[in-house]
Amino acid sequence: MRPASREEDPAAQSPGREADGPALIAVADESAARIPAFSAHYRAVSPNLAIAPPVSVVIPAMNEAENLPYVFKTLPEWIHEVVLVDGNSTDDTVRVARELRPDVKVVKQVGKGKGDALISGFAACTGEIIVMVDADGSADGEEIVSYVSALVGGADFAKGSRFANGGGTDDMTPVRKLGNWALCGIVNRKFGARYTDLCYGYNAFWKHCLDKIVLDCSGFEIETLINIRIVKAGLRVQEVPSHEYNRIHGVSNLSAVRDGIRVLKVILKEKAVPRSHRRPQAVGLNARRGEVS
Repeated sequence: MRPASREEDPAAQSPGREADGPALIAVADESAARIPAFSAHYRAVSPNLAIAPPVSVVIPAMNEAENLPYVFKTLPEWIHEVVLVDGNSTDDTVRVARELRPDVKVVKQVGKGKGDALISGFAACTGEIIVMVDADGSADGEEIVSYVSALVGGADFAKGSRFANGGGTDDMTPVRKLGNWALCGIVNRKFGARYTDLCYGYNAFWKHCLDKIVLDCSGFEIETLINIRIVKAGLRVQEVPSHEYNRIHGVSNLSAVRDGIRVLKVILKEKAVPRSHRRPQAVGLNARRGEVS
């Protein structure tokens, strides 16, 4: 859980698993983590825990230079890579990211929209697990361990929820809560899902899931599209309680009414497509998108 003061530097620590069935493992003897063969296969998370599957964190960002220091400081040291997708920022977003994490992988977004940014980031990931994190400081990187734990425990998709027991939000108006509740109910009824939160972008999944769903949406509503197509593909979902904080700097461009309508259109469109219908693969999903540096 994030410290009371958002200005302090949060610390993050946590988990792991094995090659053909990645999982968190407990290290019975602290000296085991110092054995060369062990260290080559596992990343130490704490004196008693280690992780095998490499974890990639994708952060779409546009003009978030002021927020990135807070975001990066909460990311666990044991993650494999950070992929920052820069949406043609006019501030120092890229420079700040490189100063904070010299090994950050920067993808210059070619298209527009959050959906396009995420798809570009996914294509650049080399980890077995992909975690989606917003760049506005609303997500706590310390929670990544919970998402990874859900995945190595058997889930295909770890869905962050602000309304699951233990979750919460500092950033939702009553209107947005009502809209999220209504849209979530529609998805659950129409697709047989059991989501408690629909419009929340802090999620994680095994990279192989991208072979079973098609992502062909460029806007904010990609989060809803992923949620629906994961269920339609028959993949295993586990919700992870998550707390959403207020954006630290800047102003969100979300609109409850406008974005709610866009999400509803996605839901209705998806309902019209049978589960057995195979869409053509989205162009560029499995190919390198944008300039990576």
